[in-house]
Amino acid sequence: MSTTRIVCFGEMLVRLTAPGREMLLQSPRLDVTIGGAEANVAVSLARFGWDAAMVTTLPDQALGQACRAQLRYQGIDARHVVMRPGRMGLYFLTPGAMQRPAEIIYDRAGSAFATTPADAYDWPALLEGADWLHVGGITPAVSQHAEDAVLAAAEAAAKAGVKVSFDCNYRAKLWQERGGDAPAVFSRLAACADLLFGNERDIALILGADFHAVPAEERFLAAAELAFKTWPKLQRMASTVRTHHDVDNQELTGRLVTRDHRVHLSRTFKMNGIVDRIGGGDAFAAGLIHAIERGMTADGAITFATAASVLKHSIPGDANMVSVADVVSLVNDEALDVKR
Repeated sequence: MSTTRIVCFGEMLVRLTAPGREMLLQSPRLDVTIGGAEANVAVSLARFGWDAAMVTTLPDQALGQACRAQLRYQGIDARHVVMRPGRMGLYFLTPGAMQRPAEIIYDRAGSAFATTPADAYDWPALLEGADWLHVGGITPAVSQHAEDAVLAAAEAAAKAGVKVSFDCNYRAKLWQERGGDAPAVFSRLAACADLLFGNERDIALILGADFHAVPAEERFLAAAELAFKTWPKLQRMASTVRTHHDVDNQELTGRLVTRDHRVHLSRTFKMNGIVDRIGGGDAFAAGLIHAIERGMTADGAITFATAASVLKHSIPGDANMVSVADVVSLVNDEALDVKR
């Protein structure tokens, strides 16, 4: 295992999915999966061989204990998972099909994670020996306590010289339910970040910018340039571009801008017969962190990250269960014959 240590912070969730392509409760059963954006990143990074750690709070009951056990099963350091009384955050997924999009219902208000005070996390101690901290924009949407905690984490990491990756992951439903000032919170997180996962819509939201006068093909670069100007610590900004033919058949291209103001594109991957797209962005984030740590060129890094995300679309559940070798095989266009 690599000596590079990557700490991920966020809420873990239990996902309840309608089976097959059914509508929610069309039949009286649900498939259960454990997930959560930052935990998904930790799973990928552990599978890629990194020393991945998860910091979160789970309810001290059967569901929370199962989540902690799943982290350990995936080879993730779960020593700093806080167990306390409370409930588990849930979300319900109705899978999409053909021209019917998937739909998510959140049920996470008042979870053990949401109600844990920010001072329950000793960030100088939790970040000791860490090289990266990965956080996302879903966390501050959960509650004021979670907002205070993720801001404290990112600012402590930046102060300690730990690299920060921030995935904007704006979730309108959560922010509308809670209220809160998403642009202000995101701006503070972005100011701590070395690597930002977001696009022109995210930068427009955070900074109140309008890129409509810019030609469509130049908007991502324009947004990145504004981001670099606003946040001096930021070194890279990345996102994917998704083309929908229908729910099952899509195309994915990765984009990366570095401080030399060059846009690096992956090739476009066709995804036919998508199994599960939930967690695709988390797989992309983990893939890019891996590629950066491995010293790949910008072109190689964005291609690896996008290929990792593409493979996630073939895996049921939230987390990407593939290896580095699997991703490299896709990047190299190796044959799809049965591996024996």
